Amino acid sequence: MKLGLRIDVDTFRGTRDGVPELLRILDARGIRGSFFLTVGPDNMGRHLRRLLRPTFLRKMLRSKAASTYGWDILLRGTIWPGPIIHQRLGDRLRDIDQAGHEIGMHAWDHHRWQVAAHRLPKEIVLKEITQAHHAIAETLGRPPTCTAAPGWRCTPEILALRKGLGYHFASDCRGHGVFQPSDGPPQICVNLPTWDEAVGTGGIDDANFNDHLRSCMKEDGFDVLTIHAESEGGAKAALFEQFLDQFIADGGEVVPLGDLLASDPEPGTLERGHVPGRDGWLAVRGSIAGNT
Repeated sequence: MKLGLRIDVDTFRGTRDGVPELLRILDARGIRGSFFLTVGPDNMGRHLRRLLRPTFLRKMLRSKAASTYGWDILLRGTIWPGPIIHQRLGDRLRDIDQAGHEIGMHAWDHHRWQVAAHRLPKEIVLKEITQAHHAIAETLGRPPTCTAAPGWRCTPEILALRKGLGYHFASDCRGHGVFQPSDGPPQICVNLPTWDEAVGTGGIDDANFNDHLRSCMKEDGFDVLTIHAESEGGAKAALFEQFLDQFIADGGEVVPLGDLLASDPEPGTLERGHVPGRDGWLAVRGSIAGNT
């Protein structure tokens, strides 16, 4: 069993507090993963406006968002201006690189991307992509080698805007396997549910989440799991450690996403679809578009 580990770092607190905890957890087990970094203003608190949408409100309630993520994350960028992450926490970003993990570009402004990238003028989206790319390159002394869209909000038009940045792969969609879209590098799909998608549905809670996750895994291939510095590097750290220890004890191997690249990936498409437990649309591999 092989598990590709995608680690999204979305916020100021996730970078400051979650990253060191995850580095400790992974280093203790000799694991390397793929960190996707948000480096611009932390405006994640502006998601609270989405509470008017019943599906988002239900997700916040069943995941007990306030206790899991903390009010500083839930209000960041609303009552006070969101800090520029790479300017304030450059040392934390360099720690990831020095620990030998794969470094990818996630976003400049995570909130802005997740709610608006698909409808913003392409000039603005391109500016956000290049700002984040160059901020990581300046902070680390080398550019990121891969990318992953926040919230899996991505379109074929966005793929075309990344040309020339030298990414080896992207992880912008849900589904399974590796495929080559018409634009950009190969796509490595995320197929496993995240903690916040699963918890509170179908009787799933912390006591059985790891069992649920294992039941979703493919025994004869590879899987890709997304964790978040804000949860698995915070309130759910012990739960994540338990999952890793059991998976490794069962003979599993945890690897960076780049290790999953195929030499000649089959062609595929990026389309809009839905995933249980997640609010709104997201990008999916064409073969599962429309699934709910």
